[in-house]
Amino acid sequence: MINRCAWPGNDLLMQAYHDEEWGVPLHDDQKLFEFLVLDAFQAGLSWRTVLYKRAAFREAWDGFDPQKIARYGSAKIQWLLQDKRLIRNRLKIEATIENARRFLDVQAKYGSFDRFIWQFTHYQTLHHDLQPGTPAPATSPESDAMSQALRQLGFKFVGSTICYAFMQAAGMINDHAVTCFRYATLKNLATS
Repeated sequence: MINRCAWPGNDLLMQAYHDEEWGVPLHDDQKLFEFLVLDAFQAGLSWRTVLYKRAAFREAWDGFDPQKIARYGSAKIQWLLQDKRLIRNRLKIEATIENARRFLDVQAKYGSFDRFIWQFTHYQTLHHDLQPGTPAPATSPESDAMSQALRQLGFKFVGSTICYAFMQAAGMINDHAVTCFRYATLKNLATS
């Protein structure tokens, strides 16, 4: 039996996400944008809900291509609001379009979103060494700083809790329990 964090439970899709993606240091701008979008849509919902809709999101949102999303207009917004496979929240949809525009601004200014976003953990993964059963925090000083900076740049749905979830997903923070089989692998990856 594999010893993993408790949160995926027996859900095979959640286990695959936990085992293969969550906490892996990510430096691909398009994938970083995908997590920014998905974590914003998660607000008020479970990650399981979002994860089960991710394939539909990829299809409907042009593979999370910020260049394409930045050009969405009212017709595309109406289409997204009608797609029953998605989370149909007008504020989150409009925020995603605005975030794509701001994302492109960050890329133009810093050379990449990756270079900008990883500054909040000093370009390294933070390891919280959580004991089994100890919940991960919902925010941190790093997610507070990231949230404030993104808001100042005009991003929407980037509160500290959303930013913290993003940091976990993107491997900026390793919140695997110390007994989880992924913990040591990711800790070693970060120091190699």
